[in-house]
Amino acid sequence: MDRNQVKDRLAEEVEKRRELLLDVSHRIHAHPETNYEERFAHGVLTEALAGEGLPVVRGAHGLATAFEAAVGDGGPTVAVLCEYDALPGLGHACGHNVIAAAGLGAGLAAAALADELGGRVVVLGTPAEEGGGGKIRLIEAGALEGVDAAVMVHPADADLSYMDTIAVQEVTATYTGRAAHAAAFPDQGRNALDAAVLGYNAVAALRQHIDDAERIHGIFTKGGDKPNIVPALAETAWMVRSPTRARLEALKERFVACLEAGAHATGCELELTWGGVIYADLIPNRAIGERYNANAAALGRTVREPSRERRVVGSTDMGNVSYEVPAIHPMIQVAPPGVPIHTPAFADYAVGPEGDRAVLDGAKALAWTVADLWLEPDLVARAWDEQRAAVAERRRDGAG
Repeated sequence: MDRNQVKDRLAEEVEKRRELLLDVSHRIHAHPETNYEERFAHGVLTEALAGEGLPVVRGAHGLATAFEAAVGDGGPTVAVLCEYDALPGLGHACGHNVIAAAGLGAGLAAAALADELGGRVVVLGTPAEEGGGGKIRLIEAGALEGVDAAVMVHPADADLSYMDTIAVQEVTATYTGRAAHAAAFPDQGRNALDAAVLGYNAVAALRQHIDDAERIHGIFTKGGDKPNIVPALAETAWMVRSPTRARLEALKERFVACLEAGAHATGCELELTWGGVIYADLIPNRAIGERYNANAAALGRTVREPSRERRVVGSTDMGNVSYEVPAIHPMIQVAPPGVPIHTPAFADYAVGPEGDRAVLDGAKALAWTVADLWLEPDLVARAWDEQRAAVAERRRDGAG
């Protein structure tokens, strides 16, 4: 059986499950769940896998809403990743329902031919992408051991070969001062809100002098109780982003100096609580990505390189995956150009006809890419060579 025949059969396997995949997408979209609360989505996806005869591990690797289903023995092992968490207040405005259903379809199609083609597929359910770092916890638990490549698709307003992802870490800044009556005894107070405001303004000044690709953004979460009481406690929450994890560490030092300036100027104390996970920058594997692009083209999708006019910028824990194994994270169009992710309009498109098409096309393109990896041992070797070289280069970035 030649490669074209293999891909025809994989497409047939996806089409046989058209109703199932679209139903899964719509049901997950209708029941949005945030970080580590994805019990409904976990149930829908694991029931679908079990119903197709795949051995499913629920609550895989110590995470209650993660899952894993592996089929095949020997040959390259390819992990197809599913995301299914939603955004607070916005539901599936990032289209993770599409990611989940497309990953499910690719995994089921590949599983149907795994033994025949001599490969192994792992359908990996990864919770809490929207800030919870589910993939990072899965990496730490050994979920990627023995995996040769990891693949997924992400919805967007264009078909792009990758997402411009940057490293990020979250932090909460808590300023502690001294309460006092703001009219009678202001001299006895130490204003924590003033400290937070000065720190915020210092960061605003810093933004003029950082790299164009770096981002620092924050909000005030606490600022006092009554205007006639000098605030003894104030709090700000931040996200600090840089093109690579190495450069992120350097930027954090400059950022912290700004926050400390506010505390020093007002005589307040500052406590920083850094988030437990750091999202790494994404290293898109071009050897595998070229295969995905060609497969998407066969479905009528022209996948382009990101440009200043057409790109998606953000952070994802898929970046951490790409530091462990060769990985791709292409963007698949579900909305018209100019409709950005993380908006109510995008959430509507993710469950409309465009979202449904992306589920089926994404499943086929990923399944075909899995087959390419199984049928081309040299592709796996080249992907690893590229990944190792890129990781070494990124880790050197910013070291000086």
